[in-house]
Parts: sequence; C-alpha cells; structure tokens
Amino acid sequence: MFRPGIPLPSTDDDAGTGQPRPVEEDPRQPTAAERVRTLVESSVSAVLRIPGVEPDELGSGVPQSRAVTSDGDVVVLVPADSPAARAAAYAQDDDLTAVMEITDVAPVSVPHRIRGRAWVTGWLTAVRGADRGECGKLLAERHPAGPPVSGPGWMMLRLEVGEAYIDDLWGESQVEPDDFAAAQADPLVPHEADLLQHLAAAHSEQVGGLCALLGEREGPCAAGRRAVPLALDRFGLRVRYCGESDGFDARFEFPEPVADVAQLRRAMHRLFEAAAVE
Repeated sequence: MFRPGIPLPSTDDDAGTGQPRPVEEDPRQPTAAERVRTLVESSVSAVLRIPGVEPDELGSGVPQSRAVTSDGDVVVLVPADSPAARAAAYAQDDDLTAVMEITDVAPVSVPHRIRGRAWVTGWLTAVRGADRGECGKLLAERHPAGPPVSGPGWMMLRLEVGEAYIDDLWGESQVEPDDFAAAQADPLVPHEADLLQHLAAAHSEQVGGLCALLGEREGPCAAGRRAVPLALDRFGLRVRYCGESDGFDARFEFPEPVADVAQLRRAMHRLFEAAAVE
C-alpha cells in the first residue's frame, strides 16, 4: 500500500508552512489526539510558557522530562529554581494557566525539517504529597537516563489539560482533553529517531527503490531526487523525495499496523520486496 504525496511549495520557510499536506482524510492514519499524545510522550523539544512569567536566560522553561498520567494530565520535571517552579509554588490550585509548546523536528537532514508543532494548554500545579511517588515513577520509567526526580534541585509540576492543538504533516486539528486522555502514543515513538537514521544511513538505496511502487510517479520520482525517510508510525513510512528546486512526499502503508520494532522490520522487508519486483 502507498499514498503519493503532494508537491512541496517553493518556499524555504522551515516553520511548518512549507510542509506537504494530505488532500483528504485517510482512515489508516493516527488521529489528532494520538498525534498530540505521541509528541507529548516523545523526546522532541518542548517549552513550558506561563503568561506573565518570563523564562530566564538559561532556558529553564524547557522541561527536563515529561510523562502522561492515567487521567491524561501531563507531569513535567523542571529545575526547582526556575520561573515555572516558583510560579507554581506560590499559585493557588488551578489558578496558574500554562502552555506547553512542542516542536517536532525530523531526526534526518531534509528540506522543511520541522514536521509539526503541538500546543497543550491547561492549569499548572506543583505535585505534592502522595502524588509525588506515582508521578516520579512515571517520569523515571519514561526517562530512565533523566535527572533524579527526588533530587533537591528539581520540582515536579502537573499540567491539567484544558485543550490541545496540533499542526503537522497530517494537517491542523484541535483536541479535547477527554480525547487526549483516551489516546495512546504510537508504539514506535521511543525508537522512531533511531529507526529513521538507520534507514537513511544503511538502507538509502532500498528507500529510494520504493519509488517503484508509485506507478506513474516513478519517472519524475527517480529523476535525480534524493529519497529521505521522513516519518514513521505504526501505519506506514513517509518518504520525502527532494530535488534541487522541488519535491514531494509519498506515504507507504504497511499491510497491517505494527506494534513493535520486530513487526516493523517484517513490514519494511515486505515493502522493499514489493518494490524490487515492480
């Protein structure tokens, strides 16, 4: 299965506006809630912004780690002396609004490298009492190499989600908090960056060979364009075909959604084999 992409605009803007977008809804794609949840639970860059509170020059608005509770709240770990920690410590419960902005940058070198952004807004409170143990365990499981959650230099904050919004390769959409809480992150998110880098470094010829599955697009696709594996999820692989002045994305779907890296390897081999016999 495959899904041809749309020609890229001739713009050098790398903030998302130059990204190809699908022309119609595809039932075999992550939902908007799943895409937001995936970005929140990923390791891509995030900044915590509080209206009226300016981050300091050391970048303390950047959470060191983050996780999602069973209720759909986002727990973040920030320096204890950061503006966010100080504001949460002195605020009344549910009185401090905040926005977490997440920027998703492709882990491979490619034009229009920013794949999307998500904004999660809500109410920020300090994690206190019995909740500290549960939230600390979540953060430790999600980021085992991160800073110690019980260290004196760190503070855990809880963001109760009010709404979320995503603008990415699939399009723009608003997400309600109940949908965010019920969604699951893509199972490949912990491995996506390494997998894409491996495909680009060790299987570039085979990735380029997927062009054979594009039918009428094969000719212009193969004409001097570089094939870059851009994004990966349980449903398929997105490849960007880059020319000197133009290009397009193509979506190659797996026969069945994959649940782990072992299933992904088998699905990729089937794609490569299908392209080889075309």
